[in-house]
Amino acid sequence: MSGTRSNPPPLPSRPLVAPPAGACDAHAHIFGPFARFPLAADRSYTPPEATPEAHRTMLDALGFDRGVVVQGSAHGVDNRAIAAALAAAPDRLRGIAVVDESVTDMALDELRRRGFTGVRFTQVKSSRYPNGMAGASDLRALAALAPRLREHGLHAQLFANADTVVEAGENLLALGLPIVVDHMGRTGRTEWGATSPLYREFLAMVREGRLWVKLTMVRSSAAYPSYDDARPFHEALIEANADRLVFGSDWPLLNLGERTPDIGRLVDLFRQWTGDDAVANRILVDNPAALYGF
Repeated sequence: MSGTRSNPPPLPSRPLVAPPAGACDAHAHIFGPFARFPLAADRSYTPPEATPEAHRTMLDALGFDRGVVVQGSAHGVDNRAIAAALAAAPDRLRGIAVVDESVTDMALDELRRRGFTGVRFTQVKSSRYPNGMAGASDLRALAALAPRLREHGLHAQLFANADTVVEAGENLLALGLPIVVDHMGRTGRTEWGATSPLYREFLAMVREGRLWVKLTMVRSSAAYPSYDDARPFHEALIEANADRLVFGSDWPLLNLGERTPDIGRLVDLFRQWTGDDAVANRILVDNPAALYGF
């Protein structure tokens, strides 16, 4: 298991432009408190304790009224920590669970009633996780679970590189579920360019309204602290279809060490790169309200 810092990052600075009413950070994680919700024994990393109270304090510091909390694989399929967070702030938060193929319909119904709106599936390999991530469900599990997710009104969130999404595109889109791609598909870490067929095909799926994408620049960039390598794809996504984009901070920003950014600065970059205030407000307010049912 890889180590990380023992505490969440410090509170963010206030964004230079105040977020609009109803602004939503659509991608953050909660871990613990560990005395009540221990981490999975089989896990690929050990996160800091990042409690519901610390998460809400972070949103308050940013001036964000809403948030979406995504189950991290370090808790495996035990979604109780997020369920407790949702119960404490039901009007403010929504959740994304992780389940495996053994999940019952009763459990899926319970997740939906508790404020979970989607289920996350992971299909990534990297130098950090050469054998994939323990505690995660993959695209094979998604294919098996899709009919039941549809029945319970849950969408599919994918932690996968954009080329993986494109290669699986026909099968994914045939599932009949809203598909949400994490971290801009991690495109800033690839050799993609505007002339790449994969680049164009991914953007085409967004343009046609067939994919949602989270503008979470940190995991799609190797250029801390400017993240300039993520900007071209960020702008291309907005040009393709701003109505299928949401913003995410990725708090508590795991495994970044000294390269951990100030989330307030990430919000400033998002506003700078987006340019148009009306478009920024759609991404921060209207789109997450539609996707997550606020």
